[in-house]
Amino acid sequence: MLLVGLGLLAASLLLVIAEVFLPSAGLLSIGAGAAAIAGIIVLFRHPDGPTWGFIGVGLVLVGAPATISMALKVWPSTPIGRKMLLGEMTEEQLEAKRQAEIDARERRRALVGAEGEVVTPLRPVGVVRIADQRYDALAETGIIETGQRVRVTAVQDHQIKVRAV
Repeated sequence: MLLVGLGLLAASLLLVIAEVFLPSAGLLSIGAGAAAIAGIIVLFRHPDGPTWGFIGVGLVLVGAPATISMALKVWPSTPIGRKMLLGEMTEEQLEAKRQAEIDARERRRALVGAEGEVVTPLRPVGVVRIADQRYDALAETGIIETGQRVRVTAVQDHQIKVRAV
């Protein structure tokens, strides 16, 4: 009985992992849940009393979230996960996208020191115009009203920080 119960719990774990690599519209996950419940029932019927049943419940309560968490971290790296998240992109297209992001980041970094005009009030976030381009910006010091001149002081990630001139 003990080996059958633990085997059903192990089968449940394997079915959840299989769902990550073989999308089945949730059928493998339903099977995993059924195997886990069956395993717990078998463990509760063990001749030594309910101790193994409670151990099985504990394994499922700790193991299920841990397995799902790990599966969600691994899933985007699988071919199916990449296809679902990114669509039908080739390696060349992915590289071109990465390069475009790097170029955009460098263009934003080149804005440090540039001056522009506030288009919408910065309270503290709004829009500024720098060299005929509109950018979302963050005011470093309080509220800056429309029409005021600003200077870019920093660029962190995608955020342009400005200060009134």
